[in-house]
Amino acid sequence: MATQIYLNLPVKDLNRSVEFFSSLGFTFNPDFTDENATCIIINDNAFVMLLVEGFFKTFTSKNIADSTDTTEAIMAFSVDSREAVDETIRKALAAGGTPSQEVQDYGFMYNHSFQDPDGHLWEVMWMDPAGPPAESAEE
Repeated sequence: MATQIYLNLPVKDLNRSVEFFSSLGFTFNPDFTDENATCIIINDNAFVMLLVEGFFKTFTSKNIADSTDTTEAIMAFSVDSREAVDETIRKALAAGGTPSQEVQDYGFMYNHSFQDPDGHLWEVMWMDPAGPPAESAEE
């Protein structure tokens, strides 16, 4: 069995978060969805659990970071093309997200970022399947 990853994020308004991520084309696992949480399906082995802050707090004795003011992590996901990066950012901003960093273009890799309605940072990236260019032998 492949290792699965579940990222857990606190959210203030679960319905607003579901609407936001739905507008980006994500789907949710109804088996892990109720009034306290939902499970965004990234792929067969990667998931993001959105947990209402009060419910999230039951899993930790630490304070919850205010992600509108503090960076706790940067989540990144890949898409199939440069155009898909730009389209995902357009959708995120239209759905109520805010811009984060300027686009970064390394030729073989292209990424852009946004903040979701709770201030969590997300990067959308495309990488050439051939990978980075080979180093020059003449250095």
